[in-house]
Amino acid sequence: MKKTVLVSGGAGFIGSHVTVELIEAGYDVVVADNFSNCDRTCYEGVKKITGRKDLPLEVMDFCDLDAVKALFGKYHIDAVIHFAAYKAVGESVDKPLMYYKNNLLSFLNVLEVAQSTGKCNVLFSSSATVYGEPDAVPVTEATPRKPATSPYGNTKTMCEDILHDAVKASGGALKGILLRYFNPIGAHPSALIGELPRGVPNNLVPFITQTAIGKRECLNIFGNDYPTPDGTCQRDFIDIVDLARAHVYAVTRMIEGKMKKPVEIFNVGTGRPLSVMELVNAFEKVNGVKVPHKFAPRRAGDITAIWADPTLANTEMGWKATRTIEETLKAAWAWECRLAGK
Repeated sequence: MKKTVLVSGGAGFIGSHVTVELIEAGYDVVVADNFSNCDRTCYEGVKKITGRKDLPLEVMDFCDLDAVKALFGKYHIDAVIHFAAYKAVGESVDKPLMYYKNNLLSFLNVLEVAQSTGKCNVLFSSSATVYGEPDAVPVTEATPRKPATSPYGNTKTMCEDILHDAVKASGGALKGILLRYFNPIGAHPSALIGELPRGVPNNLVPFITQTAIGKRECLNIFGNDYPTPDGTCQRDFIDIVDLARAHVYAVTRMIEGKMKKPVEIFNVGTGRPLSVMELVNAFEKVNGVKVPHKFAPRRAGDITAIWADPTLANTEMGWKATRTIEETLKAAWAWECRLAGK
């Protein structure tokens, strides 16, 4: 019998790619989204990629407990992957209460209803944000968490703690995996789904692609005086398809009972640091286009360098990032060109 996975926020950037990989791995998927931060473009793209014209879509808000109860009553849910959260660091500083209300309440509702079903697996999308400015790199799962530098980051830390406590108190009704993402970039190789920010992008690669295609006049690179080889920040940029595949490995691990403890944590990254300037140069080289850019003052809250030690995910889950940065940046550009009708 096929297992069913609920993907909350499943019409967004990460959620849509995860949905594709789950379907291709043989899972039934229910997509749920309130479309507060996306439109139907990627949901429709998922249907084209997978051939699933009947892909279930529930338009709902996970802060509405009754709606969550109705959703779990309608489908037999074997696992939940929770993406339904606000994610802009700067906005969270300006609107902290909005972030705490949405990101915490939506997750609390999922856990409450999932536990009431008697047995459910919960995968939470966490973030390398929880490590703050690390004392040493690369970071492992044992690297101490540090106080968050934004309300957004704080909600990730708080949701991690909530999951630990809920699983411990559930009497076996809940199991959980925390995937700590680093910097997801790129698009599906089909160019049918990708990152689709509303307004001015918060993430680097959409700003690069929009600048390259002429939507933006110039890319600001915040800071070129960091203690790194070229003075720009270093990050662990991971292809979105590689990241999505990690969710399939994690869900399968939960459903097949292979977990070694009730809550497991995995870093999902490449283990290879790349600076902002290196990423821009690689984009220009692989796609044969120029990205007008200039250096701007450092941005508050940006850390100097962070990248993952993905050994645990490699050995325990059997997952590994395999796509090259060239493949990733080609896919990102193909997606931007498709959006522009080129």
